[in-house]
Amino acid sequence: MSHIAPTPSSPPSPQDSDAGLAARAAGGDAQAFALIMRRHNQLLFRTARSILRSDDEAEDALQEAYLRAWRAIGSFREEARLSTWLARIVINEALARLRRRGAQVIPLDTAIDAAAETGEPWEEADPDQQPERIAMRQEIRNLIEHRIDRLPEAYRTVFMLRAVEEMSVSETAEMLQLNEATVRTRFLRARGMLREHLSRDIDVALGDAFSFAGARCDRIVAGVLARLPEGAQPARD
Repeated sequence: MSHIAPTPSSPPSPQDSDAGLAARAAGGDAQAFALIMRRHNQLLFRTARSILRSDDEAEDALQEAYLRAWRAIGSFREEARLSTWLARIVINEALARLRRRGAQVIPLDTAIDAAAETGEPWEEADPDQQPERIAMRQEIRNLIEHRIDRLPEAYRTVFMLRAVEEMSVSETAEMLQLNEATVRTRFLRARGMLREHLSRDIDVALGDAFSFAGARCDRIVAGVLARLPEGAQPARD
């Protein structure tokens, strides 16, 4: 049996390394473990959420995973990153929950290949009939319309006629009294500008996806600490 070092007397610091915090947590320092949770909460919540597709279930899975991690923290070795070690525990907990409710579970490293082989569609049948899809399409349409409105006028009208109205190059050229080469050039330029700005909007929005507000972080940390063995609670000020 490995020797567990006593908890250091000095309080842990947010500047401590993951390895240092893990060593302190292995010695029974719940304050160090609380810092570990706060440091990795967002990554691990989003990982669980991607598997379970439910905020509440993801929170529950994350808390259970942290309790498993607390019991096993003494086995953590610095060959791997702590975030990777924790993520594997969270993934296993999330997949176990899927199995318990009878869902088919495909290993994550083969899921893409399996979907390609079976031809399984990623979208459910008749997505247009689902209210959440209708709302999502409306939001996407609003974003696209906003970006089209911001195109320079010379490009905007060409893009509207070619892409939205689906007019041919010759029809667009005749309507706007432009030569066809100009129509092609302006359309390609407008499409490139639109793609660039939409890509930027999506990149920004992705950073906010499945937001992890402070209240959720606090709730998860408090929930785990409350379930740690007596004597492992963080020191009071």
